Amino acid sequence: MSDNILKFFNIVNSIFSAIIVGISELFSGQRVLFFGYLILNVVDFITGTIKARITKTESSSKGLTGIIKKVGYWILILITFLASYMLSNLGDLININIEFVVLFGWFTLGCLIINEFRSILENLSELGIKLPDFLIKGLEVIQHIIDKKTEEIDKQKDDENK
Repeated sequence: MSDNILKFFNIVNSIFSAIIVGISELFSGQRVLFFGYLILNVVDFITGTIKARITKTESSSKGLTGIIKKVGYWILILITFLASYMLSNLGDLININIEFVVLFGWFTLGCLIINEFRSILENLSELGIKLPDFLIKGLEVIQHIIDKKTEEIDKQKDDENK
């Protein structure tokens, strides 16, 4: 029974991913980021499944939970881009400069890309694959830069509102 549920969610995930890739066409030059994130989702799922089989911790409920989380991430991306688009247009309509909200979706996507990379590296590491230190440290630096830039934008907007 749980295998049927897992198959169902695989189908739902595939359909939802195809929809997201279609939507990403709207972002023309940036579609590689969305497609790249989709590839990272698939690679993370595969490396996680291999790790679970080798470590004998594989279960349908863990797989289902992983798939649900991946779908949830795509929903998060959709919501943040939709919200940023809507709020930006609303700001234009009421003549308030809130252009910074267009960054919501991009920052969210950036953080999720980093998380997928980290998860894949963690899976590979647990499989006994030696990872170069620069990969792990590099992802930490990139995450720090994104967090710092977000804080700077928040502070700038707070200063403008005073």
